[in-house]
Amino acid sequence: MSDAADERVDGSDEASGADGEDDAESIEALRERVEAEYDFDDFGPAEMASMSSEEWEAVFDHESWITGQELLDRVEADLKRRVAEREVFARVERRDDRLVAYSDEGYATVYADGTVEGHGTVLRDVKPTVALASMESYDVPDAPPEDLLPEPQDVPEGSGELGNTMLQVVAGIQVLAGILLIGGWLVISLGVVAPPGGGSVRSLNVIAMLLGGVVFLAIGVLLFGVVANARLSDKFRAEEYRNRLRAVELEPGERPDFLPDDGEASEDAAGIPGEASDGLPGDGPDEGRSGSADGGTDGS
Repeated sequence: MSDAADERVDGSDEASGADGEDDAESIEALRERVEAEYDFDDFGPAEMASMSSEEWEAVFDHESWITGQELLDRVEADLKRRVAEREVFARVERRDDRLVAYSDEGYATVYADGTVEGHGTVLRDVKPTVALASMESYDVPDAPPEDLLPEPQDVPEGSGELGNTMLQVVAGIQVLAGILLIGGWLVISLGVVAPPGGGSVRSLNVIAMLLGGVVFLAIGVLLFGVVANARLSDKFRAEEYRNRLRAVELEPGERPDFLPDDGEASEDAAGIPGEASDGLPGDGPDEGRSGSADGGTDGS
């Protein structure tokens, strides 16, 4: 009886050992695939957003991730840089134990343990920043000045005025050439001027003058239409941007309605529209607020 029990124990140990070897080989294969797929010398938020939590765990050592106030400092600096460069639209506010970024389309709250919660496009943009800032190998740029977003009245109508002016000049030349050619054809047709080379008003040169004038005139009108459409689009985009700025332009101490209270714990955020809190990939239930690891992106 004891021999049979020993055989079963030995068989169980061999099976568990085989499973462990298979897992190690699987992780190694995944690591090789990820290292071949991504260029880690030029690794940014876009690449981070496309990676899954399994890929993160395969290539990065989560025990070396930065957390605490240092993580919040790095996230704040990197996020402000992205806002200043118009990669992200959000207002960034620092609290004692968290970092809050919000816009008219959502919010994200970053905690010192790497937990991120919120909803909307801001959450989607902030998650890659948190993951990158938690890596020691990632050099966080210096934070820009505090005035990250302009005042609504300071937003220009458009930035491509030089290009529009050049197109207008070309369009004007085309229209002028078309008018001259059509005018010449009309003068010849009325008999005011004799056709060149002693030909008739129906000669090929005279007809070509009319066709050329129509083509030049059409091109000029088309270019003027392109300029008008570009300016109208710039005006609409500028007004839309002003409206978004006004939506997040709050009085001192005022907070958007969709932001949770400062004293509200993340586990009480069930009533907030959006998603559950996520920690850094690889965090266990005791390390992150949510106990889940999601390294992918979240839709708005």
